[in-house]
Amino acid sequence: MKESMNHENMKHEGHGEHHAHMVEDFKKRFWISLIFTFPILILSPLIQNILKISEVLSFNGSLYVLFGLSTFVYFYGGYPFLKGFSNEMKTKKPGMMTLIAIAISTAYLYSSIVVFGLEGKIFFWELATLIDIMLLGHWIEMKSIMGASKALEELAKLMPSEAHKIMSDGTLKDVPLQELQPGDIVVVKPGEKIPADGVVIEGETSINESMLTGESKPVPKKTGSMVIGASVNGEGSVNVKVQKTGKDSFLSQVIDLVKEAQESKSKTQDLANRAAVWLTIIALSGGAITFFVWIVLMGKDIAFALERTVTVMVITCPHALGLAVPLVVAVSTAIAAKNGFLIRERSAFERARNLQAVIFDKTGTLTEGRFGVTNIIRLSIDFTEQEILEYAASVELHSEHPIAKAIATASDKHIKIEEFKAIPGKGAEAKVNGKHVMVVSPGFLREKGIKVENKKISEIMSEGKTVVYILIDGELKGAIGLADIIRAESKEAVAKLKEMGIKCMMLTGDNKQVAQWVSKEVGLDEYFAEVLPQEKSKKVKEIQSRNLVVAMTGDGVNDAPALVQSDVGIAIGAGTDVAVESADIVLVRNDPRDVATIISLAKTTYKKMVQNLAWATGYNAVAIPLAAGVLYSNGILLDPAMGAALMSLSTVIVAINAKLLRIGKQ
Repeated sequence: MKESMNHENMKHEGHGEHHAHMVEDFKKRFWISLIFTFPILILSPLIQNILKISEVLSFNGSLYVLFGLSTFVYFYGGYPFLKGFSNEMKTKKPGMMTLIAIAISTAYLYSSIVVFGLEGKIFFWELATLIDIMLLGHWIEMKSIMGASKALEELAKLMPSEAHKIMSDGTLKDVPLQELQPGDIVVVKPGEKIPADGVVIEGETSINESMLTGESKPVPKKTGSMVIGASVNGEGSVNVKVQKTGKDSFLSQVIDLVKEAQESKSKTQDLANRAAVWLTIIALSGGAITFFVWIVLMGKDIAFALERTVTVMVITCPHALGLAVPLVVAVSTAIAAKNGFLIRERSAFERARNLQAVIFDKTGTLTEGRFGVTNIIRLSIDFTEQEILEYAASVELHSEHPIAKAIATASDKHIKIEEFKAIPGKGAEAKVNGKHVMVVSPGFLREKGIKVENKKISEIMSEGKTVVYILIDGELKGAIGLADIIRAESKEAVAKLKEMGIKCMMLTGDNKQVAQWVSKEVGLDEYFAEVLPQEKSKKVKEIQSRNLVVAMTGDGVNDAPALVQSDVGIAIGAGTDVAVESADIVLVRNDPRDVATIISLAKTTYKKMVQNLAWATGYNAVAIPLAAGVLYSNGILLDPAMGAALMSLSTVIVAINAKLLRIGKQ
């Protein structure tokens, strides 16, 4: 199994390392470029004139030193954007990289020509500061969304590293998992993970398959029962004959589903990129029109026309655009972290504002994923409900079965017992306060011919709950109903989402009766029961085909493909690492109400992004015509210094507005 997954692990580890390397690369380029920017600013004639330090800092060859420093910043700091521009051109999808590359290249080439003889202004300081701001913006952005999916790696980790194989001479030997072959017999001890898909050939136990199948109830296993690799063995030791390993195993099929969903998930352009496309068009067309008008219609010389053209094209790429979205992302990510949310995929977080349906996994998400006592029923006036529970809990305290543990923990009081005995597959018995107490399954009653006719018991059984019976001195005195405990917060979470106009649904591997009971209790719009793990992602697709934007919330391995398939995957943080790594957003707390909170934050964050982009690009409506010279006849011409002032103002406004998101949510 592990051997068959090594290739996928290496591929995903490589992707994560590449992403981390890119973050470090942007960080390094930013700091180095920033260091070189200071002398560029000091040596720039425009800055020297503004600060009135030209006489102090001017020297022969200063322009060539300025050219050299700027050349380094252009090629070293600007490399990611020039490379990104090349990639966007190859895919014919211009975006932010194209806009930045055009602005810095125009400023660099024009300024270089001016240094070597053309009359005009130098834009090297614009070039350097623009590169610094864009590097900072991309560094912040990539750092905030870092954490590419490691789902396949985490899935492989679920398998144990070794198996206890029974050799041909009858001896027991621990062997690496990849050495297992169909037909091998392995021993699985209590509490261990099943090493491969197979069939029980000796022994009895119960197995927790909830992480893989979503089935909340521990599944009893005896000779002839099928078992799934990576599920957890309960109280008994069993011998298992291996049937499937490697790519044929259940877990490997889940891995394939996750991979398939990851590859088919569409990557939408983010908001800033969409703005960049339009600004690129404006920059190119605005520059061309400006040059044409001044040369052909106004009869100006090439030097003047070029200066106006370059001013227009540089001003079109505002510094603030590089920070408009990343700053909001960084602030919203910090707010989310304080509230127990981890945003792993920004584009999905943006999509969350448009959600129309939220699908919840049942086990571990709407419910606690553990059995608990939900009903105590008296079948005799001799004992109170509390006494029935205390007697049953006292007996079950000495049993390792998950249902027994649930009953034992339901009572604060435990009475000393004598002569405890397990009834294999049927329950347990002991002497409590001198009385013979038996806690048994419905199968035991059928075996003994004991009939039970009780309306309350029929009701809880119709809800899919597990029922055990308590016999005291051979007479039926009570019954206890158990089920996967519904979280206290689930009902409120569903109500909040409904107020937001979002449909609430549930997917579960549990039976219809259990699903119907949970759905009714928490107020869901729809539920889908007995859904196999491999069908969960298909069910999400089916709901998406109704033209709904869908979020999936889950915590188990079986939820991973559905989390990736959904428009927004939300994982409960206390669930498996696989679910967490497959999700776009992780809820650290086991509180479904956080789903509504994260959607609300997504809506607020998106509004801030739109506002920031409006500030970042809005000044272009004024600056570009002025830079082009539409009011030249009135003596008004926007020079680079004024353009820089406008850029700085928009950057400050963007930063303050992003911070207001923090203030608004605290």
